[in-house]
Amino acid sequence: MSSAKPSPATYRNVLACLSAFALVGGCYAATRPPGVGFRLPFSLHPLLMTVGFVGLMGSAHLTKKLGGYTNTKLHGFLASGGLALSFGGLYAIWRNKENLGKEHIQSTHAYLGIVCLVGLVLPALAGVLFLHPDFGIDKTNKSYRTAHKWVGRLFTAGGWISCVVGLNQMTSSRLETALFALPLVILAPFVLI
Repeated sequence: MSSAKPSPATYRNVLACLSAFALVGGCYAATRPPGVGFRLPFSLHPLLMTVGFVGLMGSAHLTKKLGGYTNTKLHGFLASGGLALSFGGLYAIWRNKENLGKEHIQSTHAYLGIVCLVGLVLPALAGVLFLHPDFGIDKTNKSYRTAHKWVGRLFTAGGWISCVVGLNQMTSSRLETALFALPLVILAPFVLI
């Protein structure tokens, strides 16, 4: 439950939990409030953000803990995919607000989400330019590696929190919010610490 390399069983179990939460939790959030069903483009926002931030970025952090060349490259692909899906989620909510004539970035959820999404561009660029195992211009620099790791984890954690805050805006049930947040609280030590 730290930056230490996870055992194969731990890796598989945590990866399965991240994937399950991303899909089930993302679909659940995409159909809130109850009774409204899946509606475009809004529902793509929580679905893509949850799959991006939790499923792919969480898996990227977990995979990097395994170490090695292949896992480092897989980490980059997973994190980049998560970033791309999350930007797709941003586009979906932007379109929805435009369609409804509503103002953008008006809530704590929106501010936190946009800060985390934009903030994750920094470690992504640093990873490609400086740390890529094939062509990174300073791939052995321990200071860059440490900053890349902790900035990425910080903004990913913020993204997870934003997912919970976003669901909380769509429900009046604190129990529903708590049950949505609980798996993330359990997974965080395995993935983000």
